[in-house]
Amino acid sequence: MAKKKKLEEAAAKAAEENGGQNGKLTIYDYEQRYSKRQNVRGAKFFLRFTATLIGIVVFVCLFFVAKEVYEFNRYAGYGAAGVCLILFICLYIVPLVKIMRTGYFVTNVNGFTAREAQKHNRKLRRDIADKIIDLTASVEGVGWYDSEVVGRLAIAVNTGNEEGIKSTLTELYKGSVKKSAKDLIFKSSLRSATYSAISQTAKVDTLLVAFVNLQLVKDLVYLYGFRPSDARLAKIFARVLQNSLIAYGLGGMNIGQTVVQTMGSAVKGIPILGSAIAAVVDSSVQGLANGTLTTVIGYQTIKYLNTEYRLQNILDGVDVSETQVELEEACSELETQLKKKKKLAEAV
Repeated sequence: MAKKKKLEEAAAKAAEENGGQNGKLTIYDYEQRYSKRQNVRGAKFFLRFTATLIGIVVFVCLFFVAKEVYEFNRYAGYGAAGVCLILFICLYIVPLVKIMRTGYFVTNVNGFTAREAQKHNRKLRRDIADKIIDLTASVEGVGWYDSEVVGRLAIAVNTGNEEGIKSTLTELYKGSVKKSAKDLIFKSSLRSATYSAISQTAKVDTLLVAFVNLQLVKDLVYLYGFRPSDARLAKIFARVLQNSLIAYGLGGMNIGQTVVQTMGSAVKGIPILGSAIAAVVDSSVQGLANGTLTTVIGYQTIKYLNTEYRLQNILDGVDVSETQVELEEACSELETQLKKKKKLAEAV
């Protein structure tokens, strides 16, 4: 009995992953399992709000960095202000715009919005496929995508084979894209850790973490060809903001001095050694912490991307014609009842 139950559960899961083909999943089932009540305007507002807060934190840190240089030397301060403005545009504005302008799958639907969502998602899948094919063909040695699978994807696109596009994209996301995403996360985390260990300044640490985290999200979105929905992207931006503030707190802490103080007389007579130990401990702790925070951002992003790709794949196989027929029948019944009431009123 237990074996039979497991087989039934596996079959149900397979049917679900195939998009509810053969009528196994209706729009009502999908809505009950995967759709959540969501304030669309609220999600957009929170997304813009968190993005703006990141911008404010970055701008303030850049301002104080330029101010410190200005207090040291007036003309050097003017130059630092110009460099800070360029950094703000290139490392905050540009990645943010690229992320926001990327399309996303619509998966939080009901019986009335499902059909439009399916059309939107099919178009987005085709756009993603075209982008992956063009990138693989035009950029030599990019190495992000399996060229053999991309070749089959190109054939599916050229022949208009929608199922072929879905299956090859799924194969890419489970294979080479997943591997490339992990490589991007590791490199970004290592970069964040290394920069933080070198900087040893709270404001600079904050800037580095914010810039590296945003760049990582942008690279992952570019790799996958789509971004998370507004609600999920807002959560990612909130995490970027949180990481930046944590980096600022770590940069302002003298962790190494605390460690040296606990060592007591062992380093009391060797002040240079005590300072060296403090610097090494501070840099290692800050570097490890900031690198770990960047890793969390990366895996949170690919988790959301994979979840929404899976959901749109399920939604694509959901039959919404039943809902449309029911709507037409309800409207027809309403019209009939109104006509009857009108005749009764005229008769009286």
